[in-house]
Amino acid sequence: MKNRILVVLLVVILCPHFMFAGGRSQNAASQRDKVVTLLVDKDFDLSGTEAVMKAIEAQLGIRTEVEIRMGGTEGDNIVKTRLATGSMTDIFIYNTGSLFQALNPPQNLYDITNESYTASISDDFKNTVTFNGRVYGAPQGSTMAGAILYNKVIYSELGLQVPHTWEAFLANCEKISAAGKTAVIASLRDTWTSQLYLLGDNYNVKAAYPAWPQDYTANKAKYATTPAALKGFQKTADIRPFLNRDYLATSYDQAVEKLALGEGAHWAMLTQALSSVAGAYPDKINDIGVFGVPGDNPGNHGITVWTSNGIYLNKNSPQLELAKQWLAFYVSQEGLRIYSQARKPDGPFSIKNVTLPDTVYAGVKEMQPYFNEGKADVALEFESPIKGPNLEQILVEVMTGTLAPAQAAALYDQDVAKQAIQLGIAGW
Repeated sequence: MKNRILVVLLVVILCPHFMFAGGRSQNAASQRDKVVTLLVDKDFDLSGTEAVMKAIEAQLGIRTEVEIRMGGTEGDNIVKTRLATGSMTDIFIYNTGSLFQALNPPQNLYDITNESYTASISDDFKNTVTFNGRVYGAPQGSTMAGAILYNKVIYSELGLQVPHTWEAFLANCEKISAAGKTAVIASLRDTWTSQLYLLGDNYNVKAAYPAWPQDYTANKAKYATTPAALKGFQKTADIRPFLNRDYLATSYDQAVEKLALGEGAHWAMLTQALSSVAGAYPDKINDIGVFGVPGDNPGNHGITVWTSNGIYLNKNSPQLELAKQWLAFYVSQEGLRIYSQARKPDGPFSIKNVTLPDTVYAGVKEMQPYFNEGKADVALEFESPIKGPNLEQILVEVMTGTLAPAQAAALYDQDVAKQAIQLGIAGW
């Protein structure tokens, strides 16, 4: 009982307008100016969004009132409760993919399929906010990728080119190692960082097996018996001879330092690390480039993308027309330009033909061609709710040589099965 009381108190504290219809305060409701309300997670970085909100107020006369909710499972429950009780804000920012699917979009969310800007949203993002063929969300911010970050100074010194196959990547590693340099950085003190060779390989898996996400979710395909998927485990093993000697003790922050200072040539990581480099070593940020985890086909070198959160409009909001204007400005060229000036993106936007400002990171500029050429696809977690909880530990064992790739894949298939059964997914 005490825990239930605590949750209610936290909801009231963090969501002060919870008791009012549409999520609007009495003060806002009584005003005659144009106001919309926006619900965000307490850990959400508002810097870019706040800049766009100020521009919306200046140019459209629409003021935005921000409400804060808890994160995690409690936050998910708040979103579902507010939608179910008619107390949701006019606009809210929330996950894409499987969590979005649980919101009963046709009943609760405004369908943006026929809005003029929706055609400019990339297909990879639209797939994560589509329900029964209808689109319900727009991207809140930039993408990031699970890719290989590389030190361009080392590449220049050794005359290396960006590799477009895994074989060419390993050949570069051999040359870097022969020159007495660390070819690959690993940061296994933070075990989650072990996953990027596998997770970042999803573009290549889908290129070889387009139905992989659906068949994997339905228990029709497994890592151990799907050659394209098994390669992610093999790639994790392949880089072992080239690792920094202290890879077990190296943390995420120390890996940032090694990459920035040229103490290592490659690091497979989410491109949020570009902001980490810029924050700690601003004079080195343009020394860092990005390329997708290579596959076997040099003509189809793609990149695996983590999409941004989605922006959703409350279908039942009394301010729906204002909210529609708000969102149309947000995803416009002008809106994204303003966003980028306030918060440098960690990847391209999921909006076609956006011109990134010259001030974005050099690594982000290297990512843009993948999007322009249609060679970007989302990570598996955006198309399947199943991810075994022990993946990072299994991949640590692969990287240290304790487990062979095939053994690790079979072990992870067992891990996945347990989670799928817990989630009650059909076919398991």
